[in-house]
Amino acid sequence: MAAKEILVKKYVVRLSGEEREQLEMLIRKGKSPAGRILKARILLKADVSEAGQGWSDNRIIEALETSVSMVYRVRKQLVEEGFEAVLSRKQRATPAVARIFDGEKEAKLIALACSKPPKGRVRWTLRLLENKVVELGIVDRASDSTIGRALKKTSFSPIAASAGLSRRRRAARS
Repeated sequence: MAAKEILVKKYVVRLSGEEREQLEMLIRKGKSPAGRILKARILLKADVSEAGQGWSDNRIIEALETSVSMVYRVRKQLVEEGFEAVLSRKQRATPAVARIFDGEKEAKLIALACSKPPKGRVRWTLRLLENKVVELGIVDRASDSTIGRALKKTSFSPIAASAGLSRRRRAARS
């Protein structure tokens, strides 16, 4: 049991009066994301300063119905990164998936979609565009859904363009 208490006390929470007040206000308002409110409650319960409750991790886990790792991470983040880091979400350094089409490649895709369709075809399909952009070396790989999203983002539809309909006319028809 003594070994557990030593591990728990590796990251000791000591809040200033101003920090406690800010956390209590956050909880009272109830307008923050649930994760942020939970972290605020953990900090208030774990605070060993004079105004704090200084609860053990087991008591916090039981009272707030959370996990051991959550309490540990909140304590650790407060000590290592500071008060503001605990309450704010960490932004990703890089996007989840790198974009395939940048501005220049997108322009080439749109130009291709506006061009005459291949022989024997009435219009460009997303699959045809997918194959052609890879064949022309515009991008290394692409899926038809990626092509569709790129064209949708620019409010361009190869079907409407080939039929000669503007966006307003398509909306009016619906």
